[in-house]
Amino acid sequence: MNYNKAEFETSFGTSSQLPESTVCEIAFAGRSNVGKSSLINKLLNRKNLARISSVPGKTVTINFFKVDGVRFVDLPGYGYAKVSAGEKRRWSDLMEGYFSSGRNIGLVIQLVDMRHPVTKDDFMMMDYMSEYGFRFVVAATKSDKLNKSEYRNRQERLKEELSAYEGIEIIPFSSVNGQGVDELKSLIERYCSNTQE
Repeated sequence: MNYNKAEFETSFGTSSQLPESTVCEIAFAGRSNVGKSSLINKLLNRKNLARISSVPGKTVTINFFKVDGVRFVDLPGYGYAKVSAGEKRRWSDLMEGYFSSGRNIGLVIQLVDMRHPVTKDDFMMMDYMSEYGFRFVVAATKSDKLNKSEYRNRQERLKEELSAYEGIEIIPFSSVNGQGVDELKSLIERYCSNTQE
């Protein structure tokens, strides 16, 4: 799979606008400011194909990228406290519309910040995916910001925190040094093999 063959496709703010799901989709989910745009840019070896917002929770859209016959789907970040109730409802409607519309979702990459315990919002997202049978893995972002002892400690704690999800793969990731990039690419290709645009 050629990750350099990537381009921004489209962006939508309501579920009624979502394009038809014609190819395998890899969805990226996580809290605001967890590093979704940075992760996507690192996978695609681009600096700013996925836009990095300086204001968490500012944009509530689903962004689609075409990547060599596969579609990357950047879902809006959740959990930012200062977002209005109306925006939270729109976010909820948009997410439910995406996941409940029978799309060809090969894999969801669920991002959590490796430096901190998994949040209530993260668990809600993973419980939803588990309940409805979506395949997902956990990318533990910002791994480069931990020293060796902190890193080992958080690795063990993450296993404990996520033990309810049997067999879940946890991949430490850094958009700075590239840790986890090859592992995620391998999973993407495994779950979207033989897909053509």
